[in-house]
Amino acid sequence: MQSYLEFEKPLAELETKIAELKQLVDAGNTDIADELVKLESKAAQQLQATYARLTPWQKTQVARHQDRPHFADYVAGLIQEYVPLSGDRAFADDAAIQGGLGRFRGRAVVVIGHEKGRGTEGRVKHNFGMAKPEGYRKAIRLMRLAERFRLPVLTLVDTSGAFPGVAAEERGQAEAIARAIDCCLDIRVPLVSAIVGEGGSGGAVALAAANRVLMFEHAVYSVISPEGCAAILWNTGDKAQDAAEALKLTAADLAKLKVVDEVVKEPVGGAHRNAKAAIQALGDALEAQLKGLAGQEPGALREQRRRKFLDIGSVGL
Repeated sequence: MQSYLEFEKPLAELETKIAELKQLVDAGNTDIADELVKLESKAAQQLQATYARLTPWQKTQVARHQDRPHFADYVAGLIQEYVPLSGDRAFADDAAIQGGLGRFRGRAVVVIGHEKGRGTEGRVKHNFGMAKPEGYRKAIRLMRLAERFRLPVLTLVDTSGAFPGVAAEERGQAEAIARAIDCCLDIRVPLVSAIVGEGGSGGAVALAAANRVLMFEHAVYSVISPEGCAAILWNTGDKAQDAAEALKLTAADLAKLKVVDEVVKEPVGGAHRNAKAAIQALGDALEAQLKGLAGQEPGALREQRRRKFLDIGSVGL
C-alpha cells in the first residue's frame, strides 16, 4: 500500500479515486473507462509537477521515505555472489553498517553501506542506520581487505548520522569516524560512493570520502539534520524548513558546490515509487564511474581523492 507524504495529499486523493475506479472496471463496469484514463493522466501530470518543484524540506522527507530502497535492496539488485562479512574483530558486529564481497556487473568488488531496516523489528535491529564505533571499524577492515586484493570499493550512504549514545562515545565514536575517513582517503583502490537517502554528518562522510561521489536526485547530504540545526540556531524544531533551506543539502546545491560529482535521476515520484528503476539507474552510474577509474595507478587514485576533498570550499586568492 502506497505511503504518502504530507505534501502529496492532493495526489493521494486522486490515486485513491483511481484505485476505486479500477476495481469497478475490473468488475465489468466499462462505462467509466474513459473517466479512469483521464484521472490517470491528471495524476501523472500532478505527480511530475509536484516533484519538479520540491523544496529542500520536502526533499528531506522524500529521502527519509520508509519505502525507499535500502542497502539490502541494492545488493539484491546489483551484486551477484554476495558474501556478507561481519564484525570489527575487536568488539562486535554492527548491523547498521553492512558489507561484503560480490560481483558487480562482472567485476569483483567490496560493497559497504548503511542499512536502516524495515518495520519496527528491522529498524531496531539495524539501529535505524545509525552506526556505532564497531560499525566504522568493520568498514575500515573491509576497505583494507579490498586494498589487499586490489578490489574497487562501492559505498552506499543512508544515515541520519552516527549513533549519539553514551556507550558509543565511551567506545570512541569520534575516533572511529576519523579513522574511517582517513582510511577512505588512504586506500590505493578505486572508491565510489553514492548518497542514496540521507547523508547525515560525519556518520555519512566516514563512508563517502571517495574518488567519485554520486547522489540521488531526491537524497540529502549535510553536516547536520534540519531539525538539529533548527534546535541549535533557534531553540526549536519548528524552524526545520528554514534550516533545510540554509543548509544547501539538496543534490542540485551540492553539485553546484562540487561536493558531489554526479546527480543520479530518480523515477518520477522518487525512488520509493519505482525501486527497480532507481536501482538500475544507480547501477548504470556506478558502472560508468568505475570504468572511468579503471587502470589508474594506486598512488594517483589516492592523490586524486585527497586533492578532491582538500579543494572543497577553497576560493581563489
